Amino acid sequence: MMRRLILLLPGLAFVGLGLGLVAGTAQAEERDPVCATDDRDREVCLDAPAERIAVLSPGATELTYAAGAGDRVVAVVAFSDYPPEAREVTSVGSHTRVDLEALVSLEPDLVVGWVTGNPAEQLETIEELGMAVFYIEPRDVEGVASAMERLARLADTEAQGERAAREFREGMASLAERHADAEPVTTFYQVWDEPLMSVNDEHLIGQVVAMCGGVNVFGELSRLVPRIDDEAVLAADPEVIVAGGMGEENRHWLTHWEQYPSLAAVARDNLFFVPPSLIQRPTPRLLEGSRILCEKLEVARGRR
Repeated sequence: MMRRLILLLPGLAFVGLGLGLVAGTAQAEERDPVCATDDRDREVCLDAPAERIAVLSPGATELTYAAGAGDRVVAVVAFSDYPPEAREVTSVGSHTRVDLEALVSLEPDLVVGWVTGNPAEQLETIEELGMAVFYIEPRDVEGVASAMERLARLADTEAQGERAAREFREGMASLAERHADAEPVTTFYQVWDEPLMSVNDEHLIGQVVAMCGGVNVFGELSRLVPRIDDEAVLAADPEVIVAGGMGEENRHWLTHWEQYPSLAAVARDNLFFVPPSLIQRPTPRLLEGSRILCEKLEVARGRR
């Protein structure tokens, strides 16, 4: 971890009026370190609030800005496109391969890493180089809210971070209450196409599906993001297929299923798209993505 060096300058001693006086001594103001526990259950402490933050995933970028520390961000990675001002920040590679030389040159005093998304060896190297690494990976609604609060603590922007966390918690709780008695709708969420992948009930997206009254047809599989095939989808015969796609306007994943007219989701025209940045990133915008998903499932109920 980078440490701020405090230099004490020796004073010049002189005697006057019978009193021994020391002049020119610079007294460093001492303060307690700023600490927060990351998602690897490690306490990360800084000598002072973070002033130069590097964020190594698009989700971490959004969370840091939401926590009120956007003006401290000096480095991002590819696809860090929200909020719009993040696009103007220097990129140091992608979440799968960070340009360490570029990162070091920006002298961050805090690096926000992604537990399972960034290469572990690179994050270890970053720490060995003396930079503090705060690992995040929200796995549920509370995790998203808590991440904003903890990042705000490290940046000394707690008022804004706490406000954003509170609004997110309240919004998600209201949405859950609204759909608490909704009729179940069997649902397949497609998170990737080649290989074909879904999510289980423990995944944050799976939790959103359940909150909206959906029954995840692959929810009981053991892997968080299980690989499946067309035959498994045909056997499950979901009423709804939801896809994130490769971009905000890319819906071609859904057209693949139109070759199976016997699928309930196809027969009832329940092939829905939700912009991936709204539901596949664990950020405050998950609230907006959840609202869209709940609306799609409500449409499907009306088509029975």
